Amino acid sequence: MHLVVEVPVLAVLADPTRARIVQLIRDAEGGRAMVSRLAEQLGLRQPTVSHHLAALHAEGLVVREPEGRRVWYSINPDEADRITALLGAPALAAEEPDWERVVDDLAARYHGVFNRETVARTLADSRDLLAARGTTSLLASRAAAFTAARLDDLHRVEQASTGTPTVLFVCVQNAGRSQLAAGVLRQLAGDKVIVRTAGSAPAAEVRSAIVTALDEIGVTLGGEFPKPLTDDAVKAADVVVTMGCGDACPVYPGRRYLDWDLADPVGQPLSVIREIRDDIDSRVRTLLAELIGPSVT
Repeated sequence: MHLVVEVPVLAVLADPTRARIVQLIRDAEGGRAMVSRLAEQLGLRQPTVSHHLAALHAEGLVVREPEGRRVWYSINPDEADRITALLGAPALAAEEPDWERVVDDLAARYHGVFNRETVARTLADSRDLLAARGTTSLLASRAAAFTAARLDDLHRVEQASTGTPTVLFVCVQNAGRSQLAAGVLRQLAGDKVIVRTAGSAPAAEVRSAIVTALDEIGVTLGGEFPKPLTDDAVKAADVVVTMGCGDACPVYPGRRYLDWDLADPVGQPLSVIREIRDDIDSRVRTLLAELIGPSVT
């Protein structure tokens, strides 16, 4: 008796971008999506997404559904079980978040620092900023994390803290270069440096290829996600590192500003992203040595 092993699905979904595309299609409203929407969610060019969809379609994982001039993609029902086995079951539809409870918990955390009204206002603004950029999954937990970071930044500004150095990395979508830099710096510095990231026009999610490139060197992004740039984040930073976002970052006295001329990883193959990662790694090590000394680099 011979064991027959089917490998096409495993092979095609081994690419993290294709796996993410399949997840997005499966979890989309109505179970179908167009190239334009997928490209927006992934922060990739439409031809790049079309290339991946062609590979998925060739393996029979997705189905094309022409509708006039538009083309929708959906999961091939015959492959749904195997896709679920590989990628996990789709998330269950969540109820409306318990925003009052989120406010209560944050108010308790910042008791004696900020009043409940300030916490509630910051949470509402954070939620709206994230939702406006397309963040829908994990909105409550991400809004809470973004709010906490903003309140921490505001507190440092009010206290004029000169303790632990704070570095803010800013790029356009906060889904590539700035996340690479932040991940490396957190790994090297631990709690010796406070690390923040932001985007002048943040995407909905960090690109899967960025997560893969960091994982290869033992760096995790954890729960990090793209966040909008705020004035308080800049005011709270000792060093602001910009990467391709032009004049979007406000300038305040007393901060050190660096502009790193780096290639944009959008639409690039993993081999190129690795080169960008290693370039960033070298720059981060130099910066860290300047901040806290050379012993950790």
